[in-house]
Amino acid sequence: MTSQARSVATTIEPQRVSDGAGVKLKRSIATATLDYLDPFLLFDHFGSDNPDDYIAGFPMHPHRGIETVTYMHAGVVEHRDSLGHAGSIAAGDVQWMTAGHGILHEEMPQLRGGQLSGFQLWVNLPAKLKLTKPRYQEVAAKRIPEVGRENGVHMRVIAGSVDGVRGAVKEIAADPTYLDVCMPADAVFRQAIPRGHTAFAYVYEGEGQFGVNTKSVGTNVRGPKLVVFTDGDTVEIGAAPAGVKFLLISGQPLHEPVARYGPFVMNTAEEIQQALMDLRNGTFV
Repeated sequence: MTSQARSVATTIEPQRVSDGAGVKLKRSIATATLDYLDPFLLFDHFGSDNPDDYIAGFPMHPHRGIETVTYMHAGVVEHRDSLGHAGSIAAGDVQWMTAGHGILHEEMPQLRGGQLSGFQLWVNLPAKLKLTKPRYQEVAAKRIPEVGRENGVHMRVIAGSVDGVRGAVKEIAADPTYLDVCMPADAVFRQAIPRGHTAFAYVYEGEGQFGVNTKSVGTNVRGPKLVVFTDGDTVEIGAAPAGVKFLLISGQPLHEPVARYGPFVMNTAEEIQQALMDLRNGTFV
């Protein structure tokens, strides 16, 4: 089969929302415009140099049936949960939490350095793993491999594989790719993505041409904006003169029913009711 470059299906303008105890966010997935991008349930970009925008944080709250991925660019978030885990996620760190059958946790930003910036992604779990045992993969910045190319393109490989380098996060059901890509002026970036996998980019700084292929020069995108790709085997991006920075994320879609109630994502309404009942009667975790 001839290799096919992905084009841009749509671009999404992030919506400004407030979540947790009043944290201000830019949300691109889980909105009226884009509710679900199988298997991705939510994508948030948080960041501010005003502590009032984030200091109230996310007090203790439940999750079931999903995975949450927190990737920090600046600042520190302290976390703890109902299983006894506690720690800090600092700039460059990643926390990939599999909630499974149930976990209560909190994430509280700290006043260090005067700025907070990062991203949170929710990934759906397949039905067979929704009630699995909760677990964490916490990866310090120094453990995340970095790949540089001759044209000046630089990547942090959180999950997936680039140029023979495997990402730091492994053994995830969605078989994800999660790259943080920095492109200098006028550089070109190509990356293979398995055909059939859902793929999107989140442009958080700069500007570039996304979805370049033999038939098109691509779609010009200036951040902050989310770019959803069509199916294919590769993505190609060309940086504008100012350069561009973006996350490239892909994963295997589940093609399963989604029953969603806040932090609970199951396959049926009955399973959601069970989660609520477990929370009320103390059997959730």
